[in-house]
Amino acid sequence: MKLAHLPLRLATGAYILNSGLNKQNLEGQAAEGLHGMASNAIPALKKMTPEQFGRILSTGEIALGAALIIPFVPSALVGAALVGFSAGLVQLYLKTPGMRNEGSIRPTPDGLGLAKDVWLLGAGATLVLDGWPKRARLQKPDA
Repeated sequence: MKLAHLPLRLATGAYILNSGLNKQNLEGQAAEGLHGMASNAIPALKKMTPEQFGRILSTGEIALGAALIIPFVPSALVGAALVGFSAGLVQLYLKTPGMRNEGSIRPTPDGLGLAKDVWLLGAGATLVLDGWPKRARLQKPDA
């Protein structure tokens, strides 16, 4: 891991890890609300119970958050995982009614909480692009 990646990885990792830890015992109305919103954006999630969804989401967030914090996990790899995770959050924002102004991608006041997750997508893309292995440089033959 590059030293320059440390602040980005620590900040995003701690944020996501905390979110996952807070969802560990999600049940009842809280689980139903989260599951309902997610399954509206991603219909395949309707096959799960709210409690199953909460456990899977919690475990995924804990794993992703820890991977971001652990320095020996390659930045390109953890960045790709962050892109996948945040793409789901952006999809949730784009597909949930009332989150955006009519005919726009600009958030409504209710949508600000989800719209802000676009920064995670940018962070993941930055880690992927900057952590991608560089091609071997062509060297000039000695003349």
